[in-house]
Amino acid sequence: MPQRKIVNLPNLLTAYRFAVVPFIMLCLWPGAGAVAGLVAFALFLTGALTDLADGYLARRLQSETVFGKLMDPLADKVLVTAALIMLIPLERVDAWVAFLIIARELVITGFRGVAADAGIVIAAGRLGKIKSVFQYIALCVLIFPPDLLPLPYLHELGSLILLVAMVLTVWSGVEYFVRFKRLYLAGSPSR
Repeated sequence: MPQRKIVNLPNLLTAYRFAVVPFIMLCLWPGAGAVAGLVAFALFLTGALTDLADGYLARRLQSETVFGKLMDPLADKVLVTAALIMLIPLERVDAWVAFLIIARELVITGFRGVAADAGIVIAAGRLGKIKSVFQYIALCVLIFPPDLLPLPYLHELGSLILLVAMVLTVWSGVEYFVRFKRLYLAGSPSR
């Protein structure tokens, strides 16, 4: 693959996800209020949409970069982790659910680093993309201020979707580990 410029539209969309995280965290601070919650929802939603768009645009514009392949999943993890952590004190996410999702993300980030050090880039698989969609949907529902929800049971539905996302997250982590092991061991018989 020819060397691509790091500053391109897909990578700027990835950078956007990193940039909105501190603002989401501030807006989800306990006691911040419903307006701040709406801002957090809007920022998280736009961050999630950039995740869906940047990979497509990178392929469409033929501007895929190693930087993008490594930073895109990291930006997703930072966005999701920030939301999960901030929703725990608001009692919208159980700590054990957040822990399992975050732990999987940290382990996979570690595997990505080891693979990158060996010159191997392992892009997200289909199941990983599906779990991201479930995480994004659940977190959008859970971030939305409860007092402003049109239907009172939507937060419970968000919690249920997050449980499904957690199962998909762990499952895709196992799948990623299997791919990592196969590619990493194939890269060097001495490992």
